[in-house]
Order: sequence, then C-alpha cells, then structure tokens
Amino acid sequence: MMFARMRILLLCLSAVSLFVRAQAPPSAVPAVASPEVHSDRRVTFRISAPKATDVSFFGDWMTPGTGEKMTKGSDGTWSVTVGPLPPSVYIYHFVVDGMTIADPVNPRMKLRARTSASLVEVRGPEAQPWIPQDVPHGSVEIRWQHSRVLGGDPRWIWIYTPPGYDKQQTKRFPVLYLFHGSNDTAGGWVLAGNANFILDNLIAARTAQPMVVVMPFGHAVPFGSPREQQAKNVPLYDDYMTKDVIPFVESEYRVAQGKANRAVAGLSMGGGQSLHTGFSHPELFSAVGAFSAAVPADFETRFAAVLADAKARPATIWFACGREDSLFARSEKLDAALTAKGVPHTWRPTAGNHTYTYWRQYLAEFTPLLFRK
Repeated sequence: MMFARMRILLLCLSAVSLFVRAQAPPSAVPAVASPEVHSDRRVTFRISAPKATDVSFFGDWMTPGTGEKMTKGSDGTWSVTVGPLPPSVYIYHFVVDGMTIADPVNPRMKLRARTSASLVEVRGPEAQPWIPQDVPHGSVEIRWQHSRVLGGDPRWIWIYTPPGYDKQQTKRFPVLYLFHGSNDTAGGWVLAGNANFILDNLIAARTAQPMVVVMPFGHAVPFGSPREQQAKNVPLYDDYMTKDVIPFVESEYRVAQGKANRAVAGLSMGGGQSLHTGFSHPELFSAVGAFSAAVPADFETRFAAVLADAKARPATIWFACGREDSLFARSEKLDAALTAKGVPHTWRPTAGNHTYTYWRQYLAEFTPLLFRK
C-alpha cells in the first residue's frame, strides 16, 4: 500500500511539473527572433540549441545537398545571415546534429507529405501579383471527400471561390484544377504559392476571369512507397480526379460544365499529372498548363492521336521551366515534339530552379489566358 501511495504521489508530482512547464510565462522562452528580414533583403535565421555541436541552414535556392554552417553564440543561439535575396517566398530548414527540423519559432510552416519546413517572405519595392493587396478577396475552404476510387480514403481538397461567389447566386463559374508537386500537400498552392492572392489580384485588375480553383491532394499512392507502387500514382490519380473530384465539385459548387469551362495545370509532379489528365481526357479540358513539369517520357507516342486531332486536343497548351531546373530538358523535348507536329502551344523557358519563386510567376502568366470568350 505504501509503495502504491508513493507511486501515485510521484505521478501527481510529475503531472504538476509538466503543468508548470506548460504554463511557463513567455519570459521563460528563449527570446529568439527568426527569421529577421532586413531592409536590404538580407535575412538572418536563428535557432536556440545550446547543447548542439553542429548546426547548418538550407534554403530552397541552394543546390540540394549543400547548406550554410551556422555560428554559435555565447547564449547557445546559432545564427546565419544570407542574401540579399530577390523578392519571393523561400522554403528553408535547419539541420541540428544531423536532424532536419523546421524553424521552431516561425509560425509560417511549409507542410509536406513527409517532413515539414518553414517559409520566409522577402518583399520588394513593387507590388507583385502574389502579394496580398487591398482588393476584394475570395475564400479558401478545405473540403473532405471519401474517395470511392481510393477505397474510401478520406481526401482533403482545398477550394478557392472568387470574390462575389456567395452573392452571385445565379452565376456559374469556370474551374481550374490545380495540382501540387511531389512531397507536397493539397494546401501547397495556398500556403506557399499564394494562389488565392494571385487570383484575387488578377481578377481585381480584370486580367483574369473569376474562377473556382480546385486543389486536390496529389498522392493517390502514399508518398515514399516503393518505386513499383509509385509508378501507379499518375493513372490512379487520373481516375480519382475524373471519377471523384470533378463530380464532387460539380455537385457541390456553382460551376459551369463543359470542356470550355475547365482547365488543368500543375507544378513538377502535378505538371506531369496535368499533362496526363488533360490529354487523356481532351473532352473535359480546354486548357493545360505545366510548370517545371515531370513530363511523361512517352508523352509524344502515348497521346499521338490527340495531338494529331486539332478539334480534340486542348486549345491552350502552356508550359514553362527554369534553365537551372533538373526537369528543363523534359520541357525542351516537349516543345520540340509539339513543334514538329505543328501543335500550337506556348513554351516559356526562364531563369531559375525548382521553386515556388517561379511557379508563382507561371501561375500569374497562365491564368489570364483561361476562359476568354
């Protein structure tokens, strides 16, 4: 009995200790500011890790596998200053004694299918289309659907509706289906790409039509699955899109139906998915956009019949990629194939690598081309 009472007492004391630590005043938390964006667009990153022996920093503008060593201060805070950086959004993380972690004091998180990172926005003197401006704003909501194609798996879909959608009860809007890249989530185009603000600003400027933007989760096969299983992701996602997502959107939202009122686009893995779905179902989509796309290796032969039929293929075919991007050669090959077959298209080779810095720009260029009468 005595031992039982002592055990209960110890458990109570442990619980009190945890409660006290959880309720510690803000002054007890290390006063670390990170990231700190300076007026000259240099950025200082900091992390409190007094017991660590090796800390480094990686930003998505750097070459994969590299990084910047951080310097440890007398208070145990590690820091590094980089830049100046061009105005954009950047994804970064720390590596603390071999463990990759997000910035623990930065609330702007970059969610991923596996692991997470942090975001920092560096702004310039001019307003860019992805920066929130004083214009009417649309809404973004998260919807859940149990996918019949994927065995009842609950899937989240992020959906943007334009300003005035709720008030214009008799109007139906065209739809852009917008896909993210590998190891991203359905929220990637909003959390890092600012797609909602891009649409707000372009609609306010009357350079883009008001439209609904549907952003599903692109991993029909779990991310990190064996290679042979990953090979099934694109066709399975295509089934999920056409049999689950599109019917769900057209039953739940006031969207205009018909090929002329649907477009599909995506980045990286999602760019490959948009090409696959757009050309597999030319009766569904009038426009296809591919940003830094993982273009299917057999695209030209797989879709030869559609490419040869001017009436069947999408009227707008637009793709872009940065010259420093590892996928640049695939887009060049796609351009050559379409040119050889006389298929009208727009190919935008740009500077840059595989980051949202360029995917934001591509989306801002692509959306004004859609749904024009």
